[in-house]
Order: sequence, then C-alpha cells, then structure tokens
Amino acid sequence: MAPQPTTYFHSVALQREKCQGCVSCVKLCPTEAIRVRNGKAEILGDRCIDCGACAAGCPYHAFSVRTDTLEGLADYAYNIVLPAPSLYAQFPDNVPLEDIWQGLQNLGFDEIFDVSLASEYIAREIEEYIKSYTGGRKPLISATCPAVMRLIQVKFPELIKQVVPVLAPVEAAAIYIKREAAARRQLPGELIGVWFISPCPSKETNIRQSVDVQHTELTGSFSLSEIYGLLLKNLGGTHELNVRTGSSYGLSWGAYGGEITSAGLSNALAVHGIDNVYEMLEQISMNKMPQLDYVECNACKGGCLGGLLAAENKYVAECNLRRRIAALRGKEPADRHEAMARTMVLEDFPKSAAYRKKLVARPMMQLDDDIMEAMKKFERMEEVLCSLPGLDCGACGAPSCQGLAEDIVQGKAHEIDCIFKLRASVHKLSQGMLELAKQIPIYHEPKDLNKMEDDDHEG
Repeated sequence: MAPQPTTYFHSVALQREKCQGCVSCVKLCPTEAIRVRNGKAEILGDRCIDCGACAAGCPYHAFSVRTDTLEGLADYAYNIVLPAPSLYAQFPDNVPLEDIWQGLQNLGFDEIFDVSLASEYIAREIEEYIKSYTGGRKPLISATCPAVMRLIQVKFPELIKQVVPVLAPVEAAAIYIKREAAARRQLPGELIGVWFISPCPSKETNIRQSVDVQHTELTGSFSLSEIYGLLLKNLGGTHELNVRTGSSYGLSWGAYGGEITSAGLSNALAVHGIDNVYEMLEQISMNKMPQLDYVECNACKGGCLGGLLAAENKYVAECNLRRRIAALRGKEPADRHEAMARTMVLEDFPKSAAYRKKLVARPMMQLDDDIMEAMKKFERMEEVLCSLPGLDCGACGAPSCQGLAEDIVQGKAHEIDCIFKLRASVHKLSQGMLELAKQIPIYHEPKDLNKMEDDDHEG
C-alpha cells in the first residue's frame, strides 16, 4: 500500500504558466524537493522546507511567495507590528528609527514592538545553555532559522539533539507582547493582531505550521519588500511613539554573526547560505568539529539581510545595519552585559522551555507503509541505480540518479527518462531494425513488359 503523505503548508508555490522546465530549480533545492515532469516543475510537499532557493534562482520567476496584506488589519481591534533589524537595514543610517516607526503607524499599526529586544533575552538563554551543557555532542546548533530547522528535520535528523532548545526571537516577542497588550488594553487575545515583517518565506510558513513553538501568537506576516515600498511614502511624522527597543547587540541579529556576538560566544562559527549550511551540517553529522561550541546557521546568504523578500541589496543592507550598530554601541557601556541590561527591563519575559515544542524528524523517503514491500522497492531501487550512469546531470528532471531511481520504483518516472538510457534504448532498437532488415528478402519491382518492347524497337 502506498504511503499517505502528511499535508504540509508551504508559502512557496509554483506558477506553472511561467515555468519553462529548465531544471535550474531542481539542482538548487537542498532537499531534492523538485522534479520536472512533462516540461513543468513539481514540488514534493513532504520535502520542501520553504528556503526559497528555487525562487531566488529561477530565471523565469516562476515561483511566488505567499504573505499577508494590510487589509487583514481590519479583522482585529488592535494591531501590533514586530519590526526586525532586517527592516531597519533597508534604510540608510541617516533615516532615524523614529521615522520608520512613525511610518509603520501611518500604515495602520497601533503599536510597535522591536524584535531586537526579544533577541537579547534569547541570546542570554543561549549563553546560559551553552555554559551548563555537559556530556553531549558538540557543536550545538542555532535554532532561530525555520528553514534550517526544517533542513535538519528532513536531511539530518540525527542532529536534532544538538539544536539549542530556544525560541526564535520573533516568536518570543509575539508571546510577550500579545499577553501584555491584552492585559493593558483589556482586550481578548483573539481581537489582537500580531504581525511580523518577514525577509524570507520560511518565517511565513512557520507561522502557519510551526516546527519550534507549541502555539504561535503571530497572526501573520508581510513581505519586507512590500512594506518597505509603502514606508517610503509614509516615513516620518510627529514622533510621539514610545517603542521598546533593544541595544546594539539585539540589533546585530539582523546580519550573520550577530547571534554569536550578542550571546558572547568566542568558540563559535557563523554560516550563511543554504548550500554552506548543508555542508556544515554534513561535517557536524560526521563529528568533524567536536571542539567547537556553537554554530549559527542562516539559510539566506548574508543572514536575514539576504532574504528572498528583502528590498535592498544584501551588501548595502549590511553596510546600513553595521553603521547603525556602531553608532548605537558608541553610546553604550563597553561591557556587553551592562549594555544589554539597560534594555532588558521587561517583566516576565517568556522562557523558551515553557513554549517551545520538541523538534521531530521528518523522513524524506518512505517507499511504502508495508515494511516488506518497502524492502522490495529498496532492492529494486538499488538495482535501477546501478544501471544508471551516476552523473547526476539533472536532464531527466530529477536532481540525481538516486532521485530518479526512487521515482522509478514509485511509478513516477521511467528508466528512459534518463537520456543515456534513452540513447542506449534507441541504439538497441536501431540495431535490431538493421538486423531485421538483413533477414528480409530484397523486393525487386517487376519490369514493365511494354517498356521492354519499346526498348527493343529502339535498339
């Protein structure tokens, strides 16, 4: 009996009418979640991690990303927006944060809570966890990028135990501010909308189907690039807002390496870009770096600043953010703990342990529910794989020869989808036709008797 797949929510979707079947996306996907069949790409939902690599690399812009629209604010009596450092990085450092906050209010938000402040509380949890960690394998792995968490679920489930059990800052921020605003405004939680301005599709997916929090308090998310475009027309105003924000250390989370800096970790590495993260996780899986304490992983190149939904070039955005960080740090105490203590004055900020759920494996390949049938299919898959050229060229529409072999035993592809197998089959067929032609008597067309007589007379 064929396995019944779990239904997964995905914010990345294919626009079939734009797809040209070029297989670029097939080779870009880190979890082999895309096939090209009948000239069009197909996404395998049980493998997709919504990292956006396909959308970023598609030359025909055939992938779209689902996010919310501002019309959704009308469904709630009170709306709170959670801007992250990646939003601030879209603007030059000479644009005051107050102008950006006022612009957000002009767009219809009632309150603003800065994610950088929540980042400091999570950084402290990471620091304390690493100091108390004994006996387990190292390095420990960052838990703040949903795409990386899904990559571990699908491709590296053996590393789940090494993931630091903390919430993503935006999830912690949503839990705190919704609870606090409900008490302050005397409103039921269902009338409060809590919105995130997202730089990548994986965060939108995590709101709809979370891998790390038991019950998200986020209502939805808006594309950073769309909000940026609207903010350009609505910046500035009266500056009467009282926004709780973090120190330069919380602000640094927007760029890669900021998480390590804010947690005060020296024996750690920052990795960004889904291909680099994949390679790093492979090395960790083989226990190649047990002397390292921590690895910060970001699926997007440049960290959140390089997210698919960002408006500004990631290098420009990094320059903008680092200038903001430097200006802020010049006004803070030199000691990191003292600088963060100035802003970490919230009462009862949520602890991750009370809200985080256990990360579980998401097997990528399940040939059949019946174990005996699955074993037969696996043996057949090995036979098919041995007959394939092993070039992983992608011309068949699968990412690798192993992927094609799996598709063949599942009845989703044929051996002649491989151009080398097709060429061999065509050659064999042509040779057979040639041999058959040799065995058939040559047919001679009978001569025309009247024409023979005419030829005789002429002679």
